[in-house]
Amino acid sequence: MNLKKIQMAKLSLKGKDLRKIGYKDDKIISRAIQVMHGYYKHSSMEEALLVLKKVLHQPDDYATDAVLGRFAAEMVVHKQPEIIPQLLNTKRIPYTTFGEEYIEQEAMHQMSVAMKLPVSVAGALMPDAHHGYGLPIGGVLATNEAVIPYAVGVDIGCRMCLTIFKEDGSSTIKRQHKHLTNALKNNTLFGSGSVFVKPTDHEVLHRKEFGELDILRGLQKKAAQQIGSSGSGNHFVEFGVVTISEPNESLGLVPGDYLGLLSHSGSRGLGAGIANYYTRLAMNLCRLPGEAKNLAWLDMNKQEGIEYWLAMSLAGDYAAACHHIIHKKLTKELGLTPQTRIENHHNFAWKELWEGREVIVHRKGATPAAKGIAGIIPGSMTDPGFIVTGKGEPSALYSASHGAGRRFSRAKAKASISHKAMKDLLDKNGVTLLGGGLDEAPLAYKNIHEVMKQQRQLIDVAGMFQPRIVIMD
Repeated sequence: MNLKKIQMAKLSLKGKDLRKIGYKDDKIISRAIQVMHGYYKHSSMEEALLVLKKVLHQPDDYATDAVLGRFAAEMVVHKQPEIIPQLLNTKRIPYTTFGEEYIEQEAMHQMSVAMKLPVSVAGALMPDAHHGYGLPIGGVLATNEAVIPYAVGVDIGCRMCLTIFKEDGSSTIKRQHKHLTNALKNNTLFGSGSVFVKPTDHEVLHRKEFGELDILRGLQKKAAQQIGSSGSGNHFVEFGVVTISEPNESLGLVPGDYLGLLSHSGSRGLGAGIANYYTRLAMNLCRLPGEAKNLAWLDMNKQEGIEYWLAMSLAGDYAAACHHIIHKKLTKELGLTPQTRIENHHNFAWKELWEGREVIVHRKGATPAAKGIAGIIPGSMTDPGFIVTGKGEPSALYSASHGAGRRFSRAKAKASISHKAMKDLLDKNGVTLLGGGLDEAPLAYKNIHEVMKQQRQLIDVAGMFQPRIVIMD
């Protein structure tokens, strides 16, 4: 009786059983259980696992098998890549630091670790640098045929966008202060959970990549809901006065004061989803020592690297679309006349030439500053931002800072800065703040004027932007 029960008992495989013998891909595990329960349901656990182990390691041997042939073919397609632990080089590649006296040692140590990666080619540290995940914020890293998700950052394509209007800045803000304030409230949305009731349609939402990559299919709905919105933290939209002191042909501006609209934000939930997925994937495929684990890379010659590049590029275009929608809404409601627009990414990777060969340049919190390229480097909500053009400095990998950089962490800012001190500083500088917290107080940031002094060989200043009405989360 007992023997009969054992012979007739049904096989009951679980995912953990397959993982113990080397299976890792969830889809393959589910498919294996389906096949074994369908065709080997009366086999013992030992017999089933023995078969699965053979198929895992020698799928080609089962190519013509009537039962396992199709599953074996799927195994070949989804075969787990060999994972080889990566060692850091014993010596780091030299890199240039701009404004070393203003940069914390922890950020410099992170940069030094990055320069020991076997794929690293060159690097530079900007004067606004501070500690981040993997690569420090303000770090620029060139690699050979490899892209590092955490060297791009979680907020892929985070960027600055400045629209300069023909209207006079100071007088327009004075005369229409209430109108400008209400327009900001009506046309912006901040925070990770915020979505529009009636979102704006945009061509970027219909890009073919959403149908080609599994990770993007699951993010398309959120991208549609959040388009035209901004993140939390240091993201903002603000009106201010743009001052141009000398004629600038490239910008099409003559000396004078103009009304400016400046925004700072990235790719929202879309970018975060892409970053988290491919960072985990990179860490699984590229095992690095503990202090360097967040610098795990994807090979640009393999499917994972190619997919990340496509997804990253889409996230960058999506971030740009968010800014353009905000600026378009405000321009329309206020009846303003745009004169020119300046914008740039600062959490992104580019294919660029370095010493005659193509490399992948990661700028995590750094502004592209190739010769003649325009950009905007903000200060704080009370300090001016600077409209700049790049000088194309090779030692900086054609980069500049992306802002003033944090002086205090968010926790330290909240603990050491009072609401009164923040209000007094805002009042002194004639700034109206809508939202925002102590973690974003101007006192939490480095002196932008000192930061700019440290990068005079990297950029030329074409103008300034002084914030007047600021909205944040």
